[in-house]
Amino acid sequence: MKILVTGAGATGGYFGARLSQAGRDVTFLVRPRRAEQLRGGLKLIGPEGEETVAVHTVTADRITAPYDLVIIAVKAGSLAPVLDQIAPAVGPDTLILPFLNGMAHMPELNLRFGAERVLGGLVRVVTTVTDSGAIHQLKPIATMDFGPQDGMATGKLEEIREQLDVPGYELTFATDIVDAMWKKWAFITAAGVVTCLMRGSIGDIMAAGGQPFIDQVIAETERVAAAAGHEVTATEHAATVHMLTEPGSVFTSSLYRDVAAGLPHEGEHLLGHFAATAAGFGLEVPLTSLALLQLRTHDRAMARA
Repeated sequence: MKILVTGAGATGGYFGARLSQAGRDVTFLVRPRRAEQLRGGLKLIGPEGEETVAVHTVTADRITAPYDLVIIAVKAGSLAPVLDQIAPAVGPDTLILPFLNGMAHMPELNLRFGAERVLGGLVRVVTTVTDSGAIHQLKPIATMDFGPQDGMATGKLEEIREQLDVPGYELTFATDIVDAMWKKWAFITAAGVVTCLMRGSIGDIMAAGGQPFIDQVIAETERVAAAAGHEVTATEHAATVHMLTEPGSVFTSSLYRDVAAGLPHEGEHLLGHFAATAAGFGLEVPLTSLALLQLRTHDRAMARA
């Protein structure tokens, strides 16, 4: 099975490298500069040390044949150009597996390629790209969930499951993947609101007495998920509370890390779409809206700089 991974950043780089390590036929779709950077391999830095993985790369102008599976692992702001770049890689039997955060990308992919080709997917990993281009795993967690949007399993999906089941992360095949994606959206929105408004790590926020505030944010986001028909279970709620209230935790959301670094961010894709969705259900989300206002103010200031 030929697999194309779009992007060799924090997410695509990590999971694509793990697939390559396991001998899967993986090619990274990257820009020329990144291709040159990866000529000597992709370095992974994690809790157990450092390793360099040999990888294959291709630039958009060199795609000449379809792939069996196209994994989209880019930020939301890069999705539009990526759709054009991967078009030559999508043949009659190609399936597309996106790992973008939130839900706003799904209608766009369905419209462009057909819902029957587009799987649902999500990953959980805390990684960043170093100045030298290495993938640095900040916490020892790495999971991948995928499944059909309609909940119907097929033989080809079983083949994909076998291909994706490799060491380095925990794989789950989920026939209720849309439910899982919604719940992740609620979690990352909560994490983004908490860390962007307080401008710090969970450990520092907790040390400053922030647990009541964190609890309010979690309740706000979970109300929206429930209104959408994706009620968070007690076990899932407990996991969110643990992750976002762990004393001494260095965890920050990827949204906050991007904002703090002055990089393009997914504020509108995540918080903006979440607030708009809540409004569609007649729900007020004052803390999410406050964080969104802060991000928009930040963006205006950065645009003038």
